[in-house]
Amino acid sequence: MTDEDRLSGLTELLMETGHNHHQAFLASGGADPEWPMWYSQYLEGRIDSFLDVNPTRSKIIQCLLNADEAHSSHGADQPWPAFYANYMGSLGEDGLHNSDKPTGN
Repeated sequence: MTDEDRLSGLTELLMETGHNHHQAFLASGGADPEWPMWYSQYLEGRIDSFLDVNPTRSKIIQCLLNADEAHSSHGADQPWPAFYANYMGSLGEDGLHNSDKPTGN
């Protein structure tokens, strides 16, 4: 799978996740202050084929929150699914999964 295919697939997965989340919270107009938890549960086991990692749910939550903050601060001109996919794809192996390697300080 090429990098372009991975980003495209991840973007589609994030769009699907957003749609399913909205449907699950339709009664509240899609409002859910705990959305990263719901998204992480949905993405867990699906996201790894696009990133070559098997991230934990907590790593997915952390990444979603960081992507959301980055999108809000300087990526709002790009649709969120594409921005998040690019953000997640750029993190690399050590950015999204629990590594046994110590972090350098």
